Amino acid sequence: MPEVRSDDATLYCEVEGEGLPVTVLAHGLTNNRNELAAFTPLVPGTKVRFDFRGHGRSSAPADPKAFRFEDFARDVDAVSNAFGASVAVGTSLGAGAIGNLVCRVPDRFERMVWLLPAGLDLPFGLAARYHLLAEDLEGKTPEEALEAVVNDPARVAEYLDTPWRLEVDKLMWQHQDPDGLARAIHGAVEDWPIPDREMLREVRVPTVIVTIGGDEIHPAELGRILADLMPNAELIAFENQQELFGQIPQLVARISAFIAGSG
Repeated sequence: MPEVRSDDATLYCEVEGEGLPVTVLAHGLTNNRNELAAFTPLVPGTKVRFDFRGHGRSSAPADPKAFRFEDFARDVDAVSNAFGASVAVGTSLGAGAIGNLVCRVPDRFERMVWLLPAGLDLPFGLAARYHLLAEDLEGKTPEEALEAVVNDPARVAEYLDTPWRLEVDKLMWQHQDPDGLARAIHGAVEDWPIPDREMLREVRVPTVIVTIGGDEIHPAELGRILADLMPNAELIAFENQQELFGQIPQLVARISAFIAGSG
C-alpha cells in the first residue's frame, strides 16, 4: 500500500476505486483508516483512506508538540496533494483537521463532509477522560493495548448489548505504536481545531454536516453553530443513534450523491 511522507511523519494510505472525484477520508481520534472502510465502496471515484500521525500504521513524531490540529491538518493536506483529492470527508478528529486546513485555505476542496464534529475554537471539555486513556496506553505493546481496550468494563457491558461493537473495536484499535497514539491523544485534546470561528464565514465550499443528539463527545449544538457560520453548509441532524441507524441507507445515498456532485 502507498505511503505519503510529510516533513515529520510517514502516513499509511489505502486506495480504493478509480477515476474522479478523488476523495480523502480522515478518521477520528483513536481510530484508524478502517473507520470508513464500509462506506467507501458506496462512494464514486477514487477513495483514499489514511492513518493520521500516531494512529494505525502511520509513524508518530517523537515531539509531543507535533500533534496539534495544525499538524493533523498537514496530514490531510499531504495526502490530498499526493493523490489530487478535491473532496474531503472527516469524522470527529478528521472533521476538525479538515476544518483547521480550510480556515487557512478556504477553497482547498470542492466539497466536504463533516461527520460528528467534536470541537470548535474552545478547549475540549472531556480532556481529562482522554488523558487517562492515553496514560493507560503508554508502555504497552499493540497487543496489550488492544487487550486493555476490549476488556475495559464499560466496553464489555456495551458488547453484551451490541456484540458487533467488539469486532468493530478490534478493527479500530489496530495501532502499531501505542506510545505514539498516546502522544496523539494528549496533543489533540489540549488543542482545538478552529483558530477563530469567524474564519469559517469565508469557507464557501459546499459542506454536509452530520450530527447526533445526545452525544457528549460530538455535541449536536456544534453542528448548528457550524451550519450557521459556513455559507454553503447543510446540516443533517439525527435526534439519536437509533434514528441514525434507521436512516443509514438514505444517508449514505445522500452523501454519495453529494460527493459525486449530483446532490
